[in-house]
Amino acid sequence: MISAFANTWKIPELRDRILFTLALIVIIRLGVHITLPGVDASVIKAYLDSVQNADPTNPAGGITAMLQVFSGGGLQQAGIFALGIMPYISASIMVQLMTAVVPKLSRLAREDGGRQKITQYTRYITIAIALVQGFFVAKTLTDPGNIPYMQGIEKFGTLVPNPDIWWFTLTIITIVAGTVLLMWIGDQITEKGIGNGTSIIITVNIIAALPGALIQAWNYFVKGNSAYLSIMMVVMIALLLFVIAATIALTQAQRRIAVQYAKRVVGRKQFGGQTQYLPLKVNYAGVMPIIFATAVLSLPPMMLQWFFPDAAWAKNLYAQLSGGGTGYYILGGVGIFLFSYFWVAMMFQPSQIAEDLKRNGGYIPGVRPGKPTADFLDFTMARLTFAGAIFLAIVFVLPVGVGKAVGLPPGSLVLQFFGGTSLLIMVGVVLDVMRQVETQLLQKHYDGFLRKGKLKGRYDRLANAGGGSAPKTAIVFLWVVIAIIIVVGGTIVIYNKTH
Repeated sequence: MISAFANTWKIPELRDRILFTLALIVIIRLGVHITLPGVDASVIKAYLDSVQNADPTNPAGGITAMLQVFSGGGLQQAGIFALGIMPYISASIMVQLMTAVVPKLSRLAREDGGRQKITQYTRYITIAIALVQGFFVAKTLTDPGNIPYMQGIEKFGTLVPNPDIWWFTLTIITIVAGTVLLMWIGDQITEKGIGNGTSIIITVNIIAALPGALIQAWNYFVKGNSAYLSIMMVVMIALLLFVIAATIALTQAQRRIAVQYAKRVVGRKQFGGQTQYLPLKVNYAGVMPIIFATAVLSLPPMMLQWFFPDAAWAKNLYAQLSGGGTGYYILGGVGIFLFSYFWVAMMFQPSQIAEDLKRNGGYIPGVRPGKPTADFLDFTMARLTFAGAIFLAIVFVLPVGVGKAVGLPPGSLVLQFFGGTSLLIMVGVVLDVMRQVETQLLQKHYDGFLRKGKLKGRYDRLANAGGGSAPKTAIVFLWVVIAIIIVVGGTIVIYNKTH
């Protein structure tokens, strides 16, 4: 495996893709730290300094943690990337569901150039969602004391000194522009970089929270002067490795359905007769059910806060749903289980697969073509989905059990890497990047990451990418600009500390 990493730099195209992706990742993280115009950056700095030294036993909250995953801290820092890539993800989910439900969109998706039109519709919906969410972000910044991810910031001063109509307009435009820029960066990474751009952005935002989680874990477990906590830290590290291994195994797990193709003789040549396999993934829905469930659960707390701000029952219910309470994880687990079946029902079309097999002369041994094949695939996928849904629900509620054992609340930053959305996304993105890198290595006659066998998944994304890697001049220009920004930023920081 070490030699495979070394060989990645021996292939010029792969090296250019990696350098281009790394440069865009740096730009993404720089944008998170650029404060919105009209917002007092000194108040943000003082608040973040206090948060870094916060007690890890204070819950971040399930919904708050979810927001931080997709914004990468942009919401908490009131940056130009405050919304992150979440509007684009929401729009993509909406369009995918509409494509499966609306016949006109379904026909458009199968036409030549239809996917490009659907992508264009997704971008328009993204801008609309960003406008609405940008308005609410700007509105909440004028009263940040009620925001879950900015609680206590009012003690450090006024966040927005002059919240007039011009500030609202400029802030909304800036937030929408930041979302559009992230969407464009994601497309560039997908086309000219390595991995899926949207997933890379989310993963970078997740990893950005890792240093803070490690510091809090060190302060809680090692500096706690408790032999029990020290032992539990070792147990948690072993548990983390086990959970990652189990997540990789179940993410890769699939049932291969044998498909036999009938023999055909055309002239002097014989076609067909061979056996191929139809892979059905255990976790067919991926991380989508968790995103669905958390998105739905985020609506009731916001409505309670808007319509019943002073009611005692509303405050108790709000604490259960947004503060990482038991109710949040119970409803989330049930929602994930149901959404797993809903997603498979929308995206997996056994009738279409059976029709395609019949048209191409393929059949499943022991199953008649046509409707019996569709029923067999539907029954098989239902059983696989049950196992995948149980797995997703367990991963989602796993931080609760770990937190109970060590005395941390479920919403603690330390526990966010032991399950839930963060772990699934990181595992999926790392596997996808490794598949693409291994494809390039094998095409250039180098050894891949695994000498025996190969990683399961699609191997043609890089080979069939239309745009190719980014030009070398663009890569050099990006890194020169980044170097200048880092030097200027470092100089400013040193100047502020010495004066």
